[in-house]
Amino acid sequence: MSALSTVLYPINRAGWPFIAGFAVVTALFFTFSSLLGWIGLILTLWCIYFFRDPPRTIPLRKGLVVSPADGRVTMIVPAVPPPELEMGPDQLLRVSIFLNVFNVHVNRIPIDGTVVKAAYHPGKFLSASMDKASDVNERAAVRLKLDDGKEIAFVQIAGLVARRIITTLGDGQEVRTGERYGLIRFGSRLDIYLPRDAEPLVVVGQTAIGGETVIADFTSNEPARTGFRD
Repeated sequence: MSALSTVLYPINRAGWPFIAGFAVVTALFFTFSSLLGWIGLILTLWCIYFFRDPPRTIPLRKGLVVSPADGRVTMIVPAVPPPELEMGPDQLLRVSIFLNVFNVHVNRIPIDGTVVKAAYHPGKFLSASMDKASDVNERAAVRLKLDDGKEIAFVQIAGLVARRIITTLGDGQEVRTGERYGLIRFGSRLDIYLPRDAEPLVVVGQTAIGGETVIADFTSNEPARTGFRD
């Protein structure tokens, strides 16, 4: 597989209408001005890049929780899951991953389990990097029950530019680690809620790779990791 194909191919099917639209506008731009045409071409190429859906190598050992998204880990804090998931008032461990417009935006299942509840919540479109975005922004939340009875949650959150959350999950659905399940356009955040006693294996500032980076390991006694920016 060539380096180029791992960056630009395959394209997620949700992106083709946008790519086609950009291409048509670019063709029209070229009829008026070569400068506008080149600008349109650059934007079309960016659109192709945005909707890329590269293959990933999924670690499958029992108990591993992988990142549901590409992006930068911005917060690791105790927080109550979204109320629509009906998980109670107790705080869990929330790991927040911010996706900028250059990250892969395809989202993946963090661990094997059964969807207990999938819920959409309308809301605002504040910057996804803000802490309160978890509470007030538009979101699609999933409560997942694992084979051993543990429960986690993961939440797609719209951002300042993102205006569309796509998710394919429904109540009672069985899912597997690393499966694609959705996408957010165009810049957003994804929160994952872990049991309070889980030790995070990522640190704030770290870049996570969806489907590959291990967020936590429920079968390990390894302490929470620390890190620094070099």
